[in-house]
Amino acid sequence: MAKTKKAGHSFEDYFKRALNPMLVLVLLKEESMYVYQMQQELKRRSGGTYTISLLYPVLYRLEEQGYVVLSQQQITEDNRVRGYYSITPEGLEYLEHIKEVYRDLCQAVEIILQS
Repeated sequence: MAKTKKAGHSFEDYFKRALNPMLVLVLLKEESMYVYQMQQELKRRSGGTYTISLLYPVLYRLEEQGYVVLSQQQITEDNRVRGYYSITPEGLEYLEHIKEVYRDLCQAVEIILQS
């Protein structure tokens, strides 16, 4: 596999940055989750391939846009606050829209790659 020069962010970094909000919303559509739970679930579902090391900025952007809310906080056994995030009705609509855009773009890219 050819390696690229390290000049800033990699293709993978940019690709994941674009996908992270959609994947977070997919998880939150199923149930409210806390950050570590989301990270572990993405890792589990991807067989360890897909990880998000900095999930808070993604959640803060989604929260600013009205797509997620901090729905609940719990105190853990070791006295830490665990915040659970939930998707909003606007987030559900946005998720369906970006899934459609994602599928259309993937299909177009596959056509280009095959030529």
